[in-house]
Amino acid sequence: MLLEVKNLRVCYATAMLLNDVSMGVSEGEMVGLVGPNGAGKSTLLRTVTGLVRWEKAMMRGMRAGDITIEGSIHFNGERIDSLPAHEIVARGLIHCPERARVFSEMTVTDNLRAGAYLSKDKEEARKNLEQVYKLFPVLKERGNQISGTLSGGERQMLAIGRALMMRPKLLCIDEPSTGLSSKLKAELFQRIKEIRETGIALLLVEQDVSSAFKLATRNYVLSHGRVIAEGTDEELLRDETIRKTYLGL
Repeated sequence: MLLEVKNLRVCYATAMLLNDVSMGVSEGEMVGLVGPNGAGKSTLLRTVTGLVRWEKAMMRGMRAGDITIEGSIHFNGERIDSLPAHEIVARGLIHCPERARVFSEMTVTDNLRAGAYLSKDKEEARKNLEQVYKLFPVLKERGNQISGTLSGGERQMLAIGRALMMRPKLLCIDEPSTGLSSKLKAELFQRIKEIRETGIALLLVEQDVSSAFKLATRNYVLSHGRVIAEGTDEELLRDETIRKTYLGL
């Protein structure tokens, strides 16, 4: 198992956001993470990639005890839940956050180069950049454009492209299709499928359950911070309660 999460609990003050969550992703696999708003999906990604622990460190001495994290996270055979976020990135576990958070005042090319900030191999960074341009040709066309002037779909492509610059072993993508038209959404999901075909494992949080199910080999359903179901799209859709209550289908 490339990523293995066991009995993960995350509390912000008195609010429990994740409660005894266990899940995993194998090498080369695409796993969907679905469920209603507020289920804890983004919190799970942020905890796995070290961002919640970073928030906890920032609060130390200010509001001690506001964030509590329990459980274990292993990646590529190594326990990582005590590592800082940049060391997790260096191991190949990369987070592409929701709402396409690019550096809006930088050019497209500079955003992509920033994604390789931990790489000391300039030739490898150049090859990675060419791979990103091959996957998203529009980013090469817009190379000198200020990122804040891109369309919503282009910003999302840029955010994913920047995440790919570190050659991830596992790429966690949070809500990539939010706010996109049906045409752009279909194009983006096709690019995500192509990323998986290169051998990169993916953990995908997505509100568009139907699209996520078409891409993922397995899925976890979260509700109120708990994993309430796991399985293929066919297995989950056979359960009428899960389909109607938790997936809105």
